[in-house]
Amino acid sequence: MGKVTKDMGILDIVQNYPESLEVFQKYGMGCIGCAAARFENLEAGAKVHGIDPDAMVADINSLIEENTAE
Repeated sequence: MGKVTKDMGILDIVQNYPESLEVFQKYGMGCIGCAAARFENLEAGAKVHGIDPDAMVADINSLIEENTAE
């Protein structure tokens, strides 16, 4: 099971898993500079940008898993 869920806050994800920034950037979400990152969860932020939140969660968790395996 993944570590990140779409219900988690964007800022919480980035603080706990800094490598997730790579995925946010890949999807065109400059979340750290956005005031909404302080109170939006990943699902809400992704939907505002027209992005599939489940795909983002899968990519973030995959990246976390890769970094953990190294």
